Amino acid sequence: MILHELIDFETLRVIWWFLLGVLLIGFALTDGFDMGVGALLPFVARTDLERRVAINTVGPVWEGNQVWFILGGGAIFAAWPPLYAVSFSGFYFAMFLVLAALILRPVAFKYRSKRDDARWRETWDWALFIGGAVPALVFGIAVGNVLQGVPFRLTDDLMPIYEGSFFGLLNPFALLTGLTSLAMIVMHGGAWLSLKAAGPVAERARVFGSYGAAAAFAGFALAGLWLAIGLDGYALTRPNVTDGPSNPLFSEVLRDGSWLAAYAQRPWIVIAPVLGFAGSALTFAGLRAGREISTLLVSKAAILGMISSVGLTMFPFILPSTLDPRSSLTVWDASSSHLTLFVMLVATAIFMPLILAYTAWVYKVLWGKVTEEDVSNNNDTVY
Repeated sequence: MILHELIDFETLRVIWWFLLGVLLIGFALTDGFDMGVGALLPFVARTDLERRVAINTVGPVWEGNQVWFILGGGAIFAAWPPLYAVSFSGFYFAMFLVLAALILRPVAFKYRSKRDDARWRETWDWALFIGGAVPALVFGIAVGNVLQGVPFRLTDDLMPIYEGSFFGLLNPFALLTGLTSLAMIVMHGGAWLSLKAAGPVAERARVFGSYGAAAAFAGFALAGLWLAIGLDGYALTRPNVTDGPSNPLFSEVLRDGSWLAAYAQRPWIVIAPVLGFAGSALTFAGLRAGREISTLLVSKAAILGMISSVGLTMFPFILPSTLDPRSSLTVWDASSSHLTLFVMLVATAIFMPLILAYTAWVYKVLWGKVTEEDVSNNNDTVY
């Protein structure tokens, strides 16, 4: 038996659908609080010293946290090439905004404190705000458009043709999911600052983080209601052979009914939205009560529940098409080859534990609160 045949093609596709979700959720759980701190910076810190306290809660870890974003993009490119081709070309300008905002962030971290000038530092503080708020908003808008379907079609030779526009992405439902995403990140940033900062920064973070938790709860509920009564779902009526070659045009897709029909077919997936609602509610309560470690954990649970709700609700769809439902990309017909997925899985099994172990070690070493005294006493070695 050839080695890669130890795991059948169908199983490998499901494994890589799951791993893609793990990477994207890992990005939201780690780099999410970095972005949340940036988005909260103008609200939780009023003096230069307070802003430096907030920035230094994420200063030692933000670079490592971005590994998850890079891994997620790489996984899309290697494991789901048609998804990469359609999404990165169709959402080109949106992706450009995200990358531009993310590029601002490292420059702001590195240069903000190079000059003791109020205007200079304020400019870079706003750059950190943009680098936190804009990606969170755009990622949420992208999710809203994916749930509605994307205006693309595949030619007979499987070349994707996108017929939408950037401003077409800014529709009411997508804006709602974008604001919900931003609120979720603000909630997470507030929980992180509550744990890692001391003094007024932590106190204000609890207030604004609780606002974010309440807004995330409300936005998640409204988006779910909108999905139930205001949007058509997609159904795979006749899939291409689940262990056959990738070709969406061999499948039959019907655009009708509701996405929430998935909960009747797979009742167990209700655990995801329940986790999203419960986690955001408990984060709100924890921030108001001044709890720290438990609040950060339930904030992570809320993010896990909200993001996984999207993937589990849409399964097996990855990117549905509004122009030609038959062109919709699913788990069964948008993946790389059997051998490619297997080789990638072996590499992941080797390197993912190393990344997790190193990340855990870094957080253990850097555990503890950042105080104004810490920043003042180490003025030349911290951000």
